[in-house]
Amino acid sequence: MEGGNPLSDRRTVEFDSRDAFINVIPLPPAEAALDDSGYSLHGRGPNVITCALGTPDATVGEVTRLSPTVVWVMPRGPVNPAESATLPVFLKGRGHTIGPLVGAFIRADAETANAPVGLQLVGVTVEQGRQILALLADSLRHGVAEPAASALPVQDIIEQPERIRSILTAICASGNKGVLRRMGRSVRMVLERFNSATSQLEWRTDEAVSDWGDAPYDVDVIGYNSAYRMQLQAGGANGDRLFTPLPANISRIRHRWHRRVPAPEGARVRFHHPLWRELGELQREVVDLSFSGLCIRGKPEDLMFPGLLPPHIELETAEGLTLTLRGELRYVTSPRADGTVLCGLSVQPYSVDEARWVRFVSQTTSPATRTSEDMEEGLWDLFTRSGFFSLAGKSTEEFDELRQAFRGMAKRGAEIPQLFCQAVWPSERGPEATLSFMKPYRHAWMGHQVAKRPGKPPASVVEPGQIMRDLYVRTFEHPQSDPDFRWVVAYVEALNPWIAKAHVRYAERQMETGQGLAFTRKVHMLDVFSHEQTGLSHEGIQVGLATPQELTLLADSIARTRPSCYVDALDFTRERIDMRGVQARWKEFGLEREREILVARKHGVPVAATVLELGQRGTNLYCLLDMARLFSMTEEGPSTYVALVDAARRWYAARRRASFHFLCEDEGGDYVREAGIHSGPDPYMWIISSKLIPDFLEHISELTIGRRGAHNPR
Repeated sequence: MEGGNPLSDRRTVEFDSRDAFINVIPLPPAEAALDDSGYSLHGRGPNVITCALGTPDATVGEVTRLSPTVVWVMPRGPVNPAESATLPVFLKGRGHTIGPLVGAFIRADAETANAPVGLQLVGVTVEQGRQILALLADSLRHGVAEPAASALPVQDIIEQPERIRSILTAICASGNKGVLRRMGRSVRMVLERFNSATSQLEWRTDEAVSDWGDAPYDVDVIGYNSAYRMQLQAGGANGDRLFTPLPANISRIRHRWHRRVPAPEGARVRFHHPLWRELGELQREVVDLSFSGLCIRGKPEDLMFPGLLPPHIELETAEGLTLTLRGELRYVTSPRADGTVLCGLSVQPYSVDEARWVRFVSQTTSPATRTSEDMEEGLWDLFTRSGFFSLAGKSTEEFDELRQAFRGMAKRGAEIPQLFCQAVWPSERGPEATLSFMKPYRHAWMGHQVAKRPGKPPASVVEPGQIMRDLYVRTFEHPQSDPDFRWVVAYVEALNPWIAKAHVRYAERQMETGQGLAFTRKVHMLDVFSHEQTGLSHEGIQVGLATPQELTLLADSIARTRPSCYVDALDFTRERIDMRGVQARWKEFGLEREREILVARKHGVPVAATVLELGQRGTNLYCLLDMARLFSMTEEGPSTYVALVDAARRWYAARRRASFHFLCEDEGGDYVREAGIHSGPDPYMWIISSKLIPDFLEHISELTIGRRGAHNPR
């Protein structure tokens, strides 16, 4: 599936209080670090590290991965993992012996001769941990070790042979690096060419792999702006050359997903080492941060290593804000000139601090913007000045009844960043511009409600276009804190050339690639008044709630007639078409969000359906969430549209909605006139994948250079 987010729920245990956390550390090794933690080793000769079991002289083989919690060994002969529950483990390297350590077998491939074996280390003391990390630091200095933190999450799976061949051919041309992995062992490699005559990939590795055993091999390679993972099911080795067929599929995995920025001055973290509480509470400076990561300035004596899982991290700011996080060490640098090391962590907030974490990071990454909770009056004035209320032929008076609801949502939305982001660019004159996002669907956020003060920008604006760039960055990056984020949806009026270039043309170019990452088309957003029943009898047509079987038929019909991104973004998949999960999520915060599907039947056979949606009043001044769609399921479907519109009127009237939008995706026709549907604007439906956000923001930056802002899409 397209889109996706690297935020992981791998560690879901939460502590009710800091005292509860302290009472359980140090954690068991299985919970303190990943079983693939530490460093992959590639040493030979004097740089090799060996492992002995039982006694210091009973060497079983070379260590290929090592941390204070886990050892992977390439054995020189048979190893029986069933000998005992635990056994003494000794490590030898650079003239030193570490041990005895206590180890237990955690994984072995008994069916493959001389396959790597894994050992979980138990009860490692601080001194033993220091010795292991000193040995690894020496390997790093000699260039025979590299971090082996947990693998990046899969973003999407690519199965089309032509696209796989195209991606790998491009990687050949770029000469980017890759990593070959098998059972705890890894080696760096380069994809040199795709031999079209033999349909084989030709790889060059940093060391011979002929003694690794038979495939499959796991490979990660770097592309232009993504990393890819594949499993090679077959292959032949010749020294440092490896020849493999094209994989049946490849998985796209992310590089750093979020933009990182310097941390606010005075920001610090404090935590205990998950393995050794006797090190005391560590308090360290935060260097930079993003929605999903931190970089902290540590010390070598902190004994940090990749894969370590601090379960309770407190981030404190100079202003007194405290946030609780859990994390995973991703990298640790070698000591710098000042004696410090930089430690990179992926982090997640605990649920109690989720909203505050999002607000804190958003404000840090976009300091020129603010949220809207204290600017309700100024925003209303901004909408009036900008001409926002006159869009689609409306007048300011028509919005007065929504003013109180809008003010309430401006306050509530700032408290619920999981569903809303109303960003404001303030100056001494008040709000200069605003742009909003909300999450109306399971995997999609909607951009809406853009307004900018006309005339010259304030004197504080140094760069032309700065205001709109800042707002776009804040709002389009905001959903990246949502693990379910896949799509951005909007309805943009392309009458203004800048909007056409910024949104419509961009999506059209992406559609031309055929990757399914974007979709745009002109639609008709018509108005329907709930009290204007046609008075027609609609004989022979029965309208009622869709049955589960009819929901499946409708989902299948939509999937056949609409792009996959439309289906996924707007919750028209079989399992999500009733939007129960979204409705429940909004209800958690005391907000209205509803979808109901009515079906028109002839002689008991479903021929058409209307999808009715409703949202909390005040979320959008044009009530974009109060929207109906019509879908034909058979050739007779359009003949029932008028009956379905009358049924929709009754549905919205029962929910005290005086009017609603009808999103017409065809050319209309007689049924629009017969149903008494009123005219409205013709915006473009606009959908782009979350994967395009960094590229789209670069596109926006280019367009805003030399500009003083943009006109208002609805």
